[in-house]
This record gives sequence, C-alpha cells and structure tokens, in this order.
Amino acid sequence: MPALSLMIKPASSLCNLSCEYCFYRDVSEHREHLGFGIMTEETTDVLIQKALSYANGQPVAFAFQGGEPTMAGLPYFKHFVETVEKLNTKKSHIFYGIQTNGTRIDTAWAKFFHRYNFLVGLSLDGDFEGNKFRKQPSGQNSFFKILRAAELFKKEQVEFNILTVLTGYCAENGERVYRFFRSKGFRYLQFIPCLRPFDSHEESELYMTNDQYADFLIRVFNLYVKDYVRHQYISVRQFDNWVRSYLRQPTEQCGIMGHCTHQFVAEGNGNIYPCDFYCTDEYLLGNIMDSDFETMEHCAVAENFIKESCVVPEKCKKCDVYGICRAGGCKRTQRSEDYCEAYKKFFHACLPLFRVFINEKPSRGL
Repeated sequence: MPALSLMIKPASSLCNLSCEYCFYRDVSEHREHLGFGIMTEETTDVLIQKALSYANGQPVAFAFQGGEPTMAGLPYFKHFVETVEKLNTKKSHIFYGIQTNGTRIDTAWAKFFHRYNFLVGLSLDGDFEGNKFRKQPSGQNSFFKILRAAELFKKEQVEFNILTVLTGYCAENGERVYRFFRSKGFRYLQFIPCLRPFDSHEESELYMTNDQYADFLIRVFNLYVKDYVRHQYISVRQFDNWVRSYLRQPTEQCGIMGHCTHQFVAEGNGNIYPCDFYCTDEYLLGNIMDSDFETMEHCAVAENFIKESCVVPEKCKKCDVYGICRAGGCKRTQRSEDYCEAYKKFFHACLPLFRVFINEKPSRGL
C-alpha cells in the first residue's frame, strides 16, 4: 500500500456533463462554496512538496477526480508530473490514476496517460440505453464519445478500467450490461451503487431497491464465476475483494475493509478532506498552504471520521455473513440506503460458488 493516497480535484466540481445522479454536485451544494476553481501552480507545487515530504521515500499514489479533472487542461497535468519528477529527490515510487467521463479525450491526452503510466477509470454505465443518465448539457447521451475514448486508450496502450454507476435501471439489466462490456473487451469493471443526495429518501429508477441489488449481485456474480471457470476471467472489483476476503487475503477496496481508512482529498483551493464523499465544511481537515499531512492526519476531525466508521451495528454482530460482508461496506452508501437484506440474499445464494477460487493467488484482478 502507498504511504500516501492522495485524491486531487484540480478542477474542483467543474464538469462538462450533466449526469442526473452526480454525487459531487450534491457534495458541493452542501458546503459554503460550490466550487473552488482550477488549482493554481503555486498550490499544486506546495501540495506535491508536502505529499513527498510526508511519504519520505515511500510510495505515493496521486489520483485525479472531479467534477471532470481534464477540465484543468493538459498543461496542468504536464506541469504536475514534471514537478513530481523535480521534487522527488527521495525516489518515492509514484502511481498515477485519473477518473474521467472520457468526452474530452483526444490522442494527446491518451499519449500523455500512456507515457506516465496513468491507470484511467473511464465512466460508462453500459450500452447506449444503460448510459442514458450520463448526459451532455444538450441532453444528448455521452455514450459514443466515451466509446471513442476507450478506442483511443486501446490504440495508445493506456491501462483503463470501466466505472459504472449502479442505478436501479442498471441493476435490472445487469446481465445485459456485463455482456456488453465483455463484448467490447473491457476486462476490468467497477460497479458503484448510485447515491441519493444527502438526507434524501426519494425513489426513482436511479436508486436500487434491496431486491434489485440482490438480483444484480446474484446474476452478475454467476456470470463472473462462469467466465473465471472458462479461463475468460473479467475483474469486477467488488467481487474480487469479496473473494479475497473469503480467502483471508488483504482487500484493497475501502468499502469492503469494514471501516474507513486514512485518505486525503485535495480540492482546487488546497482544502484537504478525509474522503471524496465528505468534502463538506464539517469534515475540512485544513488547507495545504498553511498545514501539512502529518498534522491533518492526527487532527480531531480526521480521527473522529475513522472512529465513527468502526462502530459495528448490533444486528451485524449476530449475522452469519458479517465476516465477509463487513457491515455492508462504505458508510456513505449506508447513509444512502441500507442494503443489508441484499447482501444477505447474495451471500446466502452465492457463498458455495466462492469455493472455485480456493487456490487463487493475489493478482491485479483477484
């Protein structure tokens, strides 16, 4: 694990799409300032210097997210990697990642990602109909622009995953979505439950019910196992981590560890938060221009953020699948919807299938 995992929002909440379910738009609306603009070179340089100082020669992971991070412009990213190379005097191993909606990607971006070994998370919610919530401001589906980005990544040998927001609609069509991704040769998938806005209880096809989620998990896990047995394995991050947990191997997805971990998110103005789901005023740890990661890691807000995630609900202490479910994962997902019954149905139906992985060794996928 890197000594420091730092998510950076170089364009703050700026985005060129109007996705119906955007969680970061909701986050931004729950703080005093909706957005903080493009990160300046001065803030970027201080952020890099203090990140490398904190790591002290140990590995560092820099991940860029938004909004849409490419709106900061390619020159911003070129400056970033050049500054890292200049300031990394203790030779920390550097990992780069970025999550993008893909609509601004051209050959120059793809070549840059390849040159600096970026792992790209490309947001795509399935086939054309499945992607209907990822809209351009005109109302048009962004599907074809995203597929074009995927083809550019393949052409330029950029390593990328597909990130899918798991809506109620997607869950009901999970087998179709999975098969579509397989037909396109996408081998690394992540399905992320769609979050309701903070303190909302609205119902729509955006938000899964327990029955929809259970059905999705059971049906798609069966496809995942069949592909594995046929030596056509496709990585599904959540399933990979549950398999690791079943095999008593370390997991890497924070929502499956059973508690939050120390992470840092840097907003466009240098504000630092403990999680991108909680970049709100109450969880502000400080600003990188007048503090450092050591200080912020041990501040009361950071420590309480971790502690509040370690409380195990009473019902979980008595549950026969708690050891692998770990109380249903991410606390932000729990705040959106209690999927306890979905997880119970899934594990009770599918745990016997986990036995096919008994001899599996850890790898990038499993």
